[in-house]
Amino acid sequence: MHSDPQRDAKTHRGKMTMKLQNILTVGALIALPTLGLAQETAEVAEVAEVVAEEVAAVVDNAFIFNTLLFLIGGFLVFWMAAGFAMLEAGLVRSKNVTTQLTKNIALFAIASIMYWLMGYNLMYPGSYGADLGEGETSAWLMDGILGPILRLANIGGEPAIASGYATGSDFFFQLMFCATTASIVSGTLAERIKLWPFLIFTVVLTGFIYPVESSWQWGGGFIAAMGFSDFAGSTLVHAAGGFAALAGALILGPRLGKYKDGRVNPMPGSNLALATLGTFILWLGWFGFNGASQLALGTEADANAVAVIFANTNMAAASGAVTAMILSQVVYKKVDLTMLLNGALAGLVSITAGPLDPTLFGAVWIGAVGGVIVIFAIPMLDKLKIDDVVGAIPVHLLAGFWGTLAVPFYTEGTSFATQIIGFAIIGAFVFGVSLVVWLILKATMGLRVSQEAEVNGLDLSELGMEAYPEFTKG
Repeated sequence: MHSDPQRDAKTHRGKMTMKLQNILTVGALIALPTLGLAQETAEVAEVAEVVAEEVAAVVDNAFIFNTLLFLIGGFLVFWMAAGFAMLEAGLVRSKNVTTQLTKNIALFAIASIMYWLMGYNLMYPGSYGADLGEGETSAWLMDGILGPILRLANIGGEPAIASGYATGSDFFFQLMFCATTASIVSGTLAERIKLWPFLIFTVVLTGFIYPVESSWQWGGGFIAAMGFSDFAGSTLVHAAGGFAALAGALILGPRLGKYKDGRVNPMPGSNLALATLGTFILWLGWFGFNGASQLALGTEADANAVAVIFANTNMAAASGAVTAMILSQVVYKKVDLTMLLNGALAGLVSITAGPLDPTLFGAVWIGAVGGVIVIFAIPMLDKLKIDDVVGAIPVHLLAGFWGTLAVPFYTEGTSFATQIIGFAIIGAFVFGVSLVVWLILKATMGLRVSQEAEVNGLDLSELGMEAYPEFTKG
């Protein structure tokens, strides 16, 4: 089991330095028995050369495997963007499908650019010498904008190999988490928000809100110093996205006709086959999301840890799905596929804060609680008249809180109090800033489409094209 600083430090900085020291120590111990005071200098040099070659080989292999883990994990998490797009396309009505697809690909592109321009340096302010809090505008330009370019080109600053992995692979992997946070917001606010205000909010979320709150933990900030633990982002990614979505939903209001005459009027999605495909894609991508958050694959211990994380991640998803399926039969007298899908996702979110330490049984019951949360939280939101089209708030915010709270059951050195305090700090910041941004956008541009546009569908009003032009709009 890794120590808390290693678990909580997302960047893996300094870890390879310790490994190099250990390797050199072992090399010295191997060499010493072969050395005697009477040995010739040539023999000593030969042994030293052999040891140096072995050390170099180990370092090279660790660098390659660590970099490969970041890259494979990164493109698996990238594939989650397709999962969110398919899930949302399936759960919205057919007259709004094109808009959801547009939002999902646009938000990923925006997140990529904003994380490059600002997010990476904000998230890791000390690791690359970028200090955006001091200096004049020219210094901010060099550190905040030109810094990422120079680093990725290996011009100046810390050499990539010194961290034990390629700098570009680290940037690529961390970017995917930033984009995931924005994807969570999209589904909640579907079917009534204008396209451009949403995309402007995405700029702020990915360029400022997410990098700042994540830096407090994964950038070695004050929450990490408190002892807060979030291995792969139950709070920093999923709950953060949920808080931003909740703030938007409160400002935006529910869809027309959703809550009428004291009743909740169901608005079935257009394509449950797409929603199911999206869930499977997300389930697959989560192995990269959690597994690559081990941040190293250069040793047997790290490889074993990644395997354990994969197994626990899958088990939590499975138990969340089964629990939601059984409870939907008990509560609603019929199995609800959408509940089953969200149960699997809630199980995944629940295990994300601590996927390494639990046993398989631990992963099962942690994921099962996530499935329970979905069944009871979705109708609770409807009673509060908070319209969450895809169920992202229960899945990501509430299950994210549960996953964060579950960490001390299995992870030494963590406490329930610290986990709650850390979650509250992140939540207050993300919700508060998001609320302000949503209010500014509402006052300046307007957030909501007209009633006529909402009735006719956002595909026609916002984009002038439909996903299913040959079918009757639903």
